[in-house]
Amino acid sequence: MSGQQSTFVKVCGLTQEQQIDWAVELGYDAIGIVVTPKSKRYCPPERAVALAGYARGRVPVFAVALTYAETAAVAEHFDTVQIYEPADLPNLALASGTPPKKPEALQYFFYDASAGSGVFADIPAWVADVPGRVVIAGGLDEHNVAGVIADFGPYGVDVSSSVESAPGVKSREKMAAFITAARTPGRGKQVDG
Repeated sequence: MSGQQSTFVKVCGLTQEQQIDWAVELGYDAIGIVVTPKSKRYCPPERAVALAGYARGRVPVFAVALTYAETAAVAEHFDTVQIYEPADLPNLALASGTPPKKPEALQYFFYDASAGSGVFADIPAWVADVPGRVVIAGGLDEHNVAGVIADFGPYGVDVSSSVESAPGVKSREKMAAFITAARTPGRGKQVDG
């Protein structure tokens, strides 16, 4: 199994430069900056652009919102736009709890039935059949992520609230525990030691 690609791991809802440093040091593959005003992790446009600039060249950055309109002012500063509605964008990461109509047109498909609420629910079987870069999100934590990866074999996983000590306040220790769990094959399937 040494030829197996390691799972893409994204941490979302970063609000400070130090959190970006932690993500880079810990080996996260991408970060998300939330630009929807409805979120506790909201970064206003100037702040979002500053954070994206700080991360540029170190780790890919996603602008995360509910609608494209919420990202329009900052989209050009980000590598990928992650939203909960279809849009005609070459760098679209569509997030949804239902199957995408045209998965081949997406850069990523984020299965997230929680719509950013961080509540874990059973993942439907159809998720394993979506072609392309499927990233599972919604309530993942260091205790359930290895099992989700073992069961569904997604391209990647995304985490936010479970690596925080308070809303919008990331914990380096929790970030480290999550990426270790996500990158340790079979960790969720051990029967006895």
